[in-house]
Amino acid sequence: MRQNYRIDQTPMLSAVVKPLPSLFRLPPLSSSSLSLYFRVSPSPRLLSSRRSYSRHAFLGDHHLSCSIPNKPLRVAVLLSGGVDSSVALRLLHAAGHSCTAFYLKIWFQEGFENFWNQCPWEDDLKYAKHVCEQVDVPLEVVHLTDEYWERVVSYIIEEYRCGRTPNPDVLCNTRIKFGAFMDAISGMEYDYIASGHYAKVVHPPADQTDSSSVLELSQDMVKDQTYFLSHLSQTQLKRLLFPLGCVKKEEVRKLATEFDLPNKDRKDSQGICFLGKIKFSDFVGRHIGEMEGIILEAETGDFLGNHRGFWFYTIGQRQGLRLPGGPWYVVEKDTKNNVVFVSRNYYSMDKRRRVFRVGSLRWLSGKPSGNVNQLRCKVRHGPGFYSCRFEMEGDDAVVHLDEDDQGLAAGQFAAFYEGTTCIGSGVILESWDDQCFPVCAKALELAAFEDKTKLGKPVKIKTMPVTKSAEAEPGETSAEANGVVVVVVV
Repeated sequence: MRQNYRIDQTPMLSAVVKPLPSLFRLPPLSSSSLSLYFRVSPSPRLLSSRRSYSRHAFLGDHHLSCSIPNKPLRVAVLLSGGVDSSVALRLLHAAGHSCTAFYLKIWFQEGFENFWNQCPWEDDLKYAKHVCEQVDVPLEVVHLTDEYWERVVSYIIEEYRCGRTPNPDVLCNTRIKFGAFMDAISGMEYDYIASGHYAKVVHPPADQTDSSSVLELSQDMVKDQTYFLSHLSQTQLKRLLFPLGCVKKEEVRKLATEFDLPNKDRKDSQGICFLGKIKFSDFVGRHIGEMEGIILEAETGDFLGNHRGFWFYTIGQRQGLRLPGGPWYVVEKDTKNNVVFVSRNYYSMDKRRRVFRVGSLRWLSGKPSGNVNQLRCKVRHGPGFYSCRFEMEGDDAVVHLDEDDQGLAAGQFAAFYEGTTCIGSGVILESWDDQCFPVCAKALELAAFEDKTKLGKPVKIKTMPVTKSAEAEPGETSAEANGVVVVVVV
């Protein structure tokens, strides 16, 4: 459904709230009824698309090669107030395009007024305005708070409630930045939507409109964000430009200095965008609550301590357990009985983790064209890949990695690649194969106890010999006396 784009109006949003999604299935992409009203910040008049081609002396051809230079376009640029999106805007401007910047206000604060002294998004908007003022680019503020809650946050909360670990960044790109926002401006004459993502989109020639656009790895493999963009549709991909796909992060910082951007020294943002300065655990606790449960050692069934609720933990996690004698890792969760299983032998070579199922598969341009036994896979953001093969089973697939992975978590995305091309992704449904991390019979029996008070007090934990690679977390106690064991009470 195309949306009406209105300006100079009081922000107002209304939408039909969809039911929470069924297990492992992503919610639908669009609501059946949705009205958007945007408030436009004071800004100069729109620049002419006939603006002369502008080139700074410090810019090389590779800086602009992802910005389609020498072909004046009308581009809607998502501007966050950070360095990356600001440099992306300036590169598009230098390439001769007519740009309009959009700041998406998706942050909500109800119930969290005591967590900060000022609104977390105000600094972002201030920097965004200053960046636009430097080159006389108009800036508009788009209010998508309700859409973010309905399409992303409610799904995240339900997934955590079910014991899974969703990825907000993937959903935000698919449903908000290039979903609700793209729908909202669909009636306007923008050729492309651009952002500061580290990725490349290769579009077909103008005379081959039936051909697909392709999502390629960026020049910077460490910062590459194709993983977060892997669940987009071909319709979305065809409308996107990523100017930073052809430059590395260190060059982006240098360009920010050359452009003399007001945020050139600003640190990169961390965490989830809608939370601002709030810790994610505080957010989860606010919306799901707390429920005391027990922590058991997977190999022995020993009762080690208590936790606030299984939804605060994910497979592979070590921080926040606050157990002595560590490091300890979360290896399994019993969501029915609210039990967290942990181990100090998480990285043992005999603990295979290389087979898992994926659902909600989406291919950027049809199913894989090549051999499905010769793909590459990412199971998280970062430069690392696995070689893999997969087998389709109905609408789902079984993925076989060529190496073990220690942190597969249900609810996360697995992105697939043919060479340097990202071809799509799916949601991890099951984390382990039949040789998964073993939870002993005693631990399973204790987890099923209805009256956990019968377990008595937590056992004494013997610390393992300390190695140089073992780093104690806050709350962990470790000691080394001639390499012998030290006993610590929880």
